[in-house]
Amino acid sequence: MLPGPCAVIRVSPALPSRPALPDPRLFNPSEGHKKQSGLGPTLVPAKDAARMQSGEDRPTPPQLASISRPRPTALGTKTVYIVTWNVGSAVPPDDITSLFGPNVADGSIDMFVIGLQEVNSMINKRLKDVLFSDQWSELCMDTLSPFGYVLAASQRMQGVLLLVFSKICHLPFLRGVQTQSTRTGLGGYWGNKGGVSARMTVFGHPVCFLNCHLPAHMRNLEQRMEDFESILQQQQFEGGTATGVLDHDVVFWFGDLNFRIEDYDIHVVKCAIESSKLPLLWERDQLNMAKNTESILEGFMEGPLKFPPTYKFDVGTHTYDTSAKKRKPAWTDRILWRLRRTGSPVPTHNASLQRGLTSWLGGATKVIQHKYQSHMGFTISDHKPVSSLFSLQFPFRVDLPLVELQVNKEWCNASDATVRFTVASTYQRSSWDWVAIYKVRFRHHKDYQAYVWAKGEVDCFTFLQVTFAEEDLPRDDCEYILGYFSNIMNSIVAHSPTVCRSDSSNVSSEDDSTMVLLVPNSRSPSPKTGKRHHRHRRSRSPAVPALSSNPLPALQGLSLCPRSKESQSRSRSPCSAAKKERLVSPDTVPSPTISPLSPRSPVSPGSGVTAPEPPRALNLYRIDFVYKF
Repeated sequence: MLPGPCAVIRVSPALPSRPALPDPRLFNPSEGHKKQSGLGPTLVPAKDAARMQSGEDRPTPPQLASISRPRPTALGTKTVYIVTWNVGSAVPPDDITSLFGPNVADGSIDMFVIGLQEVNSMINKRLKDVLFSDQWSELCMDTLSPFGYVLAASQRMQGVLLLVFSKICHLPFLRGVQTQSTRTGLGGYWGNKGGVSARMTVFGHPVCFLNCHLPAHMRNLEQRMEDFESILQQQQFEGGTATGVLDHDVVFWFGDLNFRIEDYDIHVVKCAIESSKLPLLWERDQLNMAKNTESILEGFMEGPLKFPPTYKFDVGTHTYDTSAKKRKPAWTDRILWRLRRTGSPVPTHNASLQRGLTSWLGGATKVIQHKYQSHMGFTISDHKPVSSLFSLQFPFRVDLPLVELQVNKEWCNASDATVRFTVASTYQRSSWDWVAIYKVRFRHHKDYQAYVWAKGEVDCFTFLQVTFAEEDLPRDDCEYILGYFSNIMNSIVAHSPTVCRSDSSNVSSEDDSTMVLLVPNSRSPSPKTGKRHHRHRRSRSPAVPALSSNPLPALQGLSLCPRSKESQSRSRSPCSAAKKERLVSPDTVPSPTISPLSPRSPVSPGSGVTAPEPPRALNLYRIDFVYKF
């Protein structure tokens, strides 16, 4: 929306020298975190009540969901794909695309959530991960960013890692991002066991993702329950109504929960697996039995375990443990969910909307599980990864933008490199907010090409304007978008126009409004600019290609304009081409082999707001990048 003929107070075209503030990449947010304001009051019903009652486009019931693919049923329906995997300190494989399902490229999934356990946490490895993002985070970003997914939240506690990815177009409505971690190893002093979580409001509904690694061994059932209860008690979030994990409308609990199969010996368990009599084992699964006796598990639900136990395998094979220990197979890797008894209340200021929603869905969020499966083709660990696909049906959604960006098409002079924006009356600005230029398919909110602090006075029409310094503008011909990062929300709350695509004909999530910076070629490189960007290059990121070796020494006509469809088809991100060779699924393998109980034969190994401690995996990987003002 362009401003009307009203008077607008502008910041001077030539932006004055910026204050000596640190690079946002190195800034640990602290201001206003206790406030979670800014959820716009305008609400949109998820679907017409009559259409919902008629059953049109209604998702498949949970009992049949394992063989169905979710279809959009309401404006408030979002799909979440969760993966849990104990990677056993292994080096990441070359390709994990199949781990995210066959539809990763068509944009039908709104969010991907990855929970890993036993990520290599040796001292020398952790020191590297403090300075650079860890290998598993890099691989997940390399895999998902080409398809238009951005890392919205991450938290690591030694070997326990949680990553939350979202479509770019959903980022402005994932607000109040906070993370927590709880150590339970060695009586709470060691983080090899415990839980990490990320919470946020998704279109106005509080959702929490909790990744846990609980104590091992059959005899430690009681300890597992005590540790889980301790994690729930200790993890508290600031601001809002959902201060505890179980206060959220939806909680997803997953990880290596280490529950075992009781009573049956290893011979019976293996015979049941071999003869596909898995329901016989469900009855003696510790977690299933504990649901009937442990109050802390009240309300947690799980789909049927129709896949073989995912632990323990000989590394590099599909054969259950043949070592001297002869561990009994078990479903240690699980994904559960829990709904709060009463969902987020419909705001009373919108009476008609409240009446319609109350009579229609009772104001409650619904969760439907469509898939619950293991991925038996991965052999780098003694665990197999497990994934699940969910649909979240929200009765209403908060989709009023907190900030709206307005950009001129042509940037012919340095003074034209301006961004005008408006802020909602309910949004609390911070002096640490900033506007950044991102390459399309950027990886996370700190993966920008240039930034400027979002300062400026608000006039009577709430228009503000900031200008990028000439020396900070990107120098290569590429697709870009603009984003506004909120320090209080700890997320991107606005970006230049994009469209979330869901058809498989085009991997890109952007439409014709994708912004392109067009720069003429230059024969005179700028050593200063080239050196600064050269230090940023990542060796494994197809999503952020190396910058041009001939950066423009002076602005000679920079246009910010929509790219045509024809131009987009000719100039694709290098990630799309790189992924064409990475779509072969390793999951097309036979079911696990049951070997005789004999001595092991040799096998070849297979190829928020605050995060107090340890450091987040991504917050310092560009530690040597410091702007000079």
